[in-house]
Amino acid sequence: MAKELKLKLKEGDQAPEFTVAANGGGKISLADYKGKNVVLYFYPKDDTPGCTKEACAFRDHFADFKKAGAVVLGVSPDSVKSHDKFVEKFKLSFTLLADEDKKIVEAYGVWGEKSFMGRKYLGVYRVTFLIGPDGKIKKIWPEVKPEEHAAEVLAAL
Repeated sequence: MAKELKLKLKEGDQAPEFTVAANGGGKISLADYKGKNVVLYFYPKDDTPGCTKEACAFRDHFADFKKAGAVVLGVSPDSVKSHDKFVEKFKLSFTLLADEDKKIVEAYGVWGEKSFMGRKYLGVYRVTFLIGPDGKIKKIWPEVKPEEHAAEVLAAL
C-alpha cells in the first residue's frame, strides 16, 4: 500500500499530551508516565488480523519491555467495551486506550485517508511512537510489520 502519510510530528518533538478512557475502566494520561519510556502504538481496529498479530507480539515481549523500563500503550478509536473484549480474548498484558473522539490520532497525525481494494476511507495508520522519559518523541515507526514490530521497538530501547 502506498503511504500518503505525512507525519506532522518529528523525532525530538514534545509528544502531545492526552487523557483518555482505557480498558478496564479509568482514565490514563501521558503525564502519568513522566520519567519512563512509553511505547505508544496506534492500530486501526480491535480483533482484526494485523492488529491482533501486532497486539500479541507486544504481549509476547511484554516482560522484556517491563525489564527495559518501558510502558506499552495501544491506541485505536474502538470503545472501552471493544478493548475489554480484545484484552480478554488475547490475554493482553498492557493498556489499550479508547480514542473514540479521535483526539489522540489527530494530535499525533495518524488519522487520514486510506485505501483498501480501491475504496477510499478515513482510518488510523499503523504508526508507533517511542516517547522518552522527558516526554519528547525519541523514535517514530511510520511503517509497521505487525509480526516483527514489537521486537523492532524493543531493540530501540
